[in-house]
Amino acid sequence: MANDSVYACCLVGGTFDRLHAGHKLLLSMAISRSERVEIHVINDELASRKSAFIQSYDDRIEAILDWLGEKSYHSVKLFQLNDRFGPAPIHETADAIVATPETVANCQEINRQRIVAGLPELSVLEVPHMLDFSGQIISSSRIRSGRIDQDGNPWLNSQLRTSDMKMASTLDSELKTPMGNLFKGPENFPEVAMAEALESIDRQNSSIIAVGDVSVATLLEMDVIPDIGIIDGMTKREELSESEKINPSGFQHILAANNPPGHLTPSLVEAIDKALSNEFPSVINVDGEEDLAPIIIHCLAPIGTAVIYGQPKVGVVVQISSIAVKSRCRNILSMFEVVG
Repeated sequence: MANDSVYACCLVGGTFDRLHAGHKLLLSMAISRSERVEIHVINDELASRKSAFIQSYDDRIEAILDWLGEKSYHSVKLFQLNDRFGPAPIHETADAIVATPETVANCQEINRQRIVAGLPELSVLEVPHMLDFSGQIISSSRIRSGRIDQDGNPWLNSQLRTSDMKMASTLDSELKTPMGNLFKGPENFPEVAMAEALESIDRQNSSIIAVGDVSVATLLEMDVIPDIGIIDGMTKREELSESEKINPSGFQHILAANNPPGHLTPSLVEAIDKALSNEFPSVINVDGEEDLAPIIIHCLAPIGTAVIYGQPKVGVVVQISSIAVKSRCRNILSMFEVVG
């Protein structure tokens, strides 16, 4: 068939986690070249083998339907995909299938099975990958890694990485509102709230980043070494005595950052970035203040990361990094004043 042929029925298969620009290009190709499109979305069991943080089947289906509704595409039906190839090898009315460069081989195997079944081969429409801001492929796995959004943009752009940023006074009320789930407990026994907080975390699949000396110390006293601890030797704006300061010997990596109160600096960004890439636990000693560190953490950390910090006189807050949380943090950063 010629490249501009219109097919009767085009098949599309995949996980479609965090529906992104690459997915939309793939689906747009199928829709533009076919009278009818079938989208086969893998089920939860198959998806969970790839990652514990893939969205549920229902959420993935909902995202596709929302996008189709925005585009007013009506000749599309969605199906659950329960095995590697789905109905493609025996589909009697399909005459085309879309593929990305790495799935062309699967389509060739489907066509081999169709020949054995006495069916005509499907025309394979190969769709190129879309690239992100850094020239790498936009993929669900890169989105889950936390570094890019669904359009391939960084959560933390180069200006924010390299500039000193000062918090605007208009953000005071916004940042006083806990970002996450609050677990209450007596101030003199922080382990009570911390124990409940830990129960809420999927510790088998989630990294733990603790911000604040009390939070880090409490975890260490409970024999839990966070993947990253961020401390500044202060509590309630007062410097801790030498005997109260955290012994960092439980951490394999000790990093340092300069970060004045009310600011976010390239020094802190670099330290968090490095700690996230370390295989073993890291502690970041901040000269200044670490209160605003969760904003940077969420912009850089993988989806599913648990960020823990204390809420003075109330308890412990746990916020799991997600697309929504990353979006909120990027929006908050856009309201900071760039000072250098």
